[in-house]
Amino acid sequence: MNKKTQVKGRFRFLLTRAVPALTLALLIGIGVVALLVWAGKETDEASHERQARLVRLVISQLQTEVAHDQESSTVWDDAVVEVRAGNFAWIDDNLGTWMHDYFGFDGVYILDPSDRALYAFTDGAMASQYAYDAIESEVAPLAEALRAKLAAGDYSQVNEQVLTPGVSDLAVIRDRPAVVSVKPIVPHSDFVRQEAGEEHLHVAVRFLDGSLIQELQDDYMFEDLRFSWMPEGSNQPLTTSEGRNIGYFVWQPYRPGSAVMASVIPVLIGVLAIALVSIAIFLIIHHNRSKKLEESEERIRYLAMHDPLTDLPNRMYFNDRVDRRLADNVKKPLALLYLDLDRFKQVNDTLGHPAGDALISEFAGRLRSTLREDDLVARIGGDEFTVMLSGRDGEREINALCQRIVDAARKPFQIDGNTVFIGVSIGAAIFPRDGDDRINLLRKADVALYYSKTTGRGRYSFFSEAMDETLGLRRKTEMDLRQALLGENQLSVYFQPIQSARTRQIVGCEALLRWHHPEIGWISPELFIPIAEEAGLIDDIGQFALHKACAAAAKWHGLSVAVNVSGVELANPAYAGKVEKVLVATGLAPSRLELEITESVATDEDSAAVDNLIALRDLGVRIAIDDFGTGFSSLGRLQSLNIDRIKIDRSFVQGLEGKADDEAIIRAIVDIAHAKGLRTTAEGVETSQQGDTLTRMGCDDLQGFLYAQPMPLRDINRKLGIAHDTAKLDATLAATAPGDDAKD
Repeated sequence: MNKKTQVKGRFRFLLTRAVPALTLALLIGIGVVALLVWAGKETDEASHERQARLVRLVISQLQTEVAHDQESSTVWDDAVVEVRAGNFAWIDDNLGTWMHDYFGFDGVYILDPSDRALYAFTDGAMASQYAYDAIESEVAPLAEALRAKLAAGDYSQVNEQVLTPGVSDLAVIRDRPAVVSVKPIVPHSDFVRQEAGEEHLHVAVRFLDGSLIQELQDDYMFEDLRFSWMPEGSNQPLTTSEGRNIGYFVWQPYRPGSAVMASVIPVLIGVLAIALVSIAIFLIIHHNRSKKLEESEERIRYLAMHDPLTDLPNRMYFNDRVDRRLADNVKKPLALLYLDLDRFKQVNDTLGHPAGDALISEFAGRLRSTLREDDLVARIGGDEFTVMLSGRDGEREINALCQRIVDAARKPFQIDGNTVFIGVSIGAAIFPRDGDDRINLLRKADVALYYSKTTGRGRYSFFSEAMDETLGLRRKTEMDLRQALLGENQLSVYFQPIQSARTRQIVGCEALLRWHHPEIGWISPELFIPIAEEAGLIDDIGQFALHKACAAAAKWHGLSVAVNVSGVELANPAYAGKVEKVLVATGLAPSRLELEITESVATDEDSAAVDNLIALRDLGVRIAIDDFGTGFSSLGRLQSLNIDRIKIDRSFVQGLEGKADDEAIIRAIVDIAHAKGLRTTAEGVETSQQGDTLTRMGCDDLQGFLYAQPMPLRDINRKLGIAHDTAKLDATLAATAPGDDAKD
């Protein structure tokens, strides 16, 4: 009976519990699998459509890029003149070979006003003009269409980016699919006349089955991408503007849904099997969760004492270890170091915060490998580090370790494909010579660090009492600067003329702030401007210089004035409004004011700086990048910066006499700036040879001691021929003393 009851019980369990549960689990499993199959199919189709859209977009962008690249040489006075003259050497250098080498054009053809081939470039070299015959049937309709546009005066395509009308399409060129673009060769100025209907045409050919395929595979991860005359598998037809199909891009499609299915279905089967041993799984999960909880608690304790970016100890850990070490009655010298990376902010502002984090991590690794096991390294925030060194063999060993750290930081860093050069400044305090407690030692190390940064950077310094005197001198300089702002006529504005490279006539002046201390004499802006920024005086000083410069320029006739702006000033949300008030008060037209900023300021993502620059440009004020080409400047950034002028740094100008690299850099800056519609000014011109070379390169304006040194207002007015207004102008400027600006 019992046996029968057991059998019945088992049967009842199977019938009422096991079978329903297994059936329900099976139905849920089938439903989940069906849902995954449907989702995977939808995902695969969406992935294919995305790849097809991407191919269409790239081809469309390629057509636009080819046309844009053509305009770098087709909208040019010299091109019109040389093509008319039939100067084939010039044509080949500038419209053929150069475009092949620089933009990757596979073919270039020049057509005369009758659409006969004047020049041909194909297969990597200049060819007979009869090479055009092989592609004339494909190109002729495009040339005719462009002629019709020009004849009808259809300039609907022309905008800030597109300078001239053009026609482009896909075509089969010499049995290969290609983008064909036709642009007119026209002058960029009124100095060269172009009769309507007599334009020469520039034809550019870029094959689609060459390097473009490799670029798509590398940049967008297409698998087995190739060109085919027939559709195969996943494909995107290449269609002309008339709807004619000239071939296909085919590839092995990316199927994320199928990949997920292949990995998930076995897991589902495993889950169903695991359901039969749920109790064991529960115990395992419970055990694993308990273990993970313990690991998480340990990780939290670790993170509380370490920096997450570099995995170095943090300030709390460092302070605790130093206090313990000092309490152990150390007999040998012990050094506490403050480290601060030089030029780190430039890297962060120019290359972005991820690059800055990568630089911090790599430097931390070098620091660890440079020091010994019993030395302690900590990151206390930003680009600041602290180190505790043990001088087993005395202070000489500590000196050697500091030098090794400086040398390690001088080696270039490779960050996201960029070679970055920084340095490190170090301040050190020695126990027990400089103190016997952590707080006092770190304070003195910080003083020594400040001394290192103000005496050249990229060096180390040990604390001395004289450094306290240096800090005192800095405080005195700050106090004297505040006094100068109260109206003691110590601050003044000098002006250095800027002249046109073409006409050699003065077109404007740069305003330069000067400080004549009643006891010390002239003090360099490189010394007092950083102090003003740190002390919060830069806004008042900047307003003083801006007001003086605008008031002076308002009396000039049609000349502009350039004024340097600190990044600290631009970070003030009210800066643009202050500039507008100065312009209204002085009567200077906004278009005659040019504000010079550094590239790091121009690329700063701080909302206040960005809003100020937008407001200033809306007002009509022009913006220039000063000292372009130094630090982390990038020619590629010219495409994104919303500016009007590039000022080429004097270091490149000085290198013109003997350094081919500097000449190439200046030429590249000028060419790209002009292509974007920017003007260029070369600073630091000191010889006639430099001026002539810069003029030949196409530099717009020149500035330097060759033409004039910075001079006070009276002298610049005399040079500009308005000396008779000087007394009146001086009285006007005197009405706004430095102290008045400070109060505003």
